[in-house]
Amino acid sequence: MAHEREPHDSGLAERLNWLRAGVLGANDGIVSVAGLVVGVAGATPDRLTVLTAGVAALVAGALSMAGGEYVSVSTQRDTERAALDLERHELSTMPEAEERELAEIYEEKGLSPDLAARVARELTEGDALRAHAEAELQIDPDNLTSPLQAAWASFLAFCAGGLLPLVVITFPSTGLRVLACGIAVVVGLALTGVISARLGNAPPARAVLRNVAVGVTTMVITYFVGVLFGSAVR
Repeated sequence: MAHEREPHDSGLAERLNWLRAGVLGANDGIVSVAGLVVGVAGATPDRLTVLTAGVAALVAGALSMAGGEYVSVSTQRDTERAALDLERHELSTMPEAEERELAEIYEEKGLSPDLAARVARELTEGDALRAHAEAELQIDPDNLTSPLQAAWASFLAFCAGGLLPLVVITFPSTGLRVLACGIAVVVGLALTGVISARLGNAPPARAVLRNVAVGVTTMVITYFVGVLFGSAVR
């Protein structure tokens, strides 16, 4: 019972990968779209202009986020596959040396030489590649990262986050748009902070404060940039 909250499940790595992509996408969607529509609203009161800029930012940002995540995770997956291929080659050409290497890893973790050698031998007899991949590379050969899953998670999360400021800033009257958008963004970023902290079994206060501070700073800067630019071109 004392350890019931500790993340011992085998799907932890996959869950954290989805969490990273999803939270990053949602936060980026909220902050990016909010910063842009608030900046445009500071430059012009025209609702159609603000909406057009916001939609363009939403589409471009979601595609960029998904593409970047796909490329990043694809590179990680290629690296994992190359490392596994090298490990297979070493296991087939020098099995004794690889078994000694595995035993040395467990010795470094605190096992006695005899026990480490016995553990390495039994793991090698069971599934040598898995044993070496997990001990040496920290890779699960049956659960490599998925570029498509990460890309879709980022795309959908960015869209979900970006829709919040986009919808809110188009409805209120001109004088209340920026304020309403700011309040909605603070609530949205606080929510994503709480969700990410809860799923990661971490205290929520720091995540919420970090998210809200970044979002508010972005909106304040872009709003005054829009005001200054709008004044200059009028």
